Amino acid sequence: MSYVTDIPAASPEIARDHFLRRLSVETDCSDVAATLRAGEPDFVLLHVVGSPQAYERRHVPGALHLPHREISADRMAKWPAGTLFVVYCAGPHCNGADRAAFKLASLGLPVKVMIGGMTGWQDEELPFASGKAPGTPRA
Repeated sequence: MSYVTDIPAASPEIARDHFLRRLSVETDCSDVAATLRAGEPDFVLLHVVGSPQAYERRHVPGALHLPHREISADRMAKWPAGTLFVVYCAGPHCNGADRAAFKLASLGLPVKVMIGGMTGWQDEELPFASGKAPGTPRA
């Protein structure tokens, strides 16, 4: 026996249910990028950490800047009921996306975390955007 097999693998039914639950709350950079390239995303992508200046320097194209600390029922009411939110943060070392996802789910909103965040986006060699967040006054 090895460390891999010391604990037996779950049954296929348990494994299927486990991975379905994970996929219901996560997506990845590649899937987000493919959907954005197709031109009609069926979700709202939120950059949920950092300052407006950090967002301006580099963010995932099409993302809106809404730090998790600013998520509230009033802020989210501008989107139609049932809108899916995909949140991301700096990367695996950051829990901002989890904080945002928790807040959104607590408000009764559908949400997925883009695993990997900006680190994953960079690792996949996907292009970043720069510039002020929509609705931000020009200096």
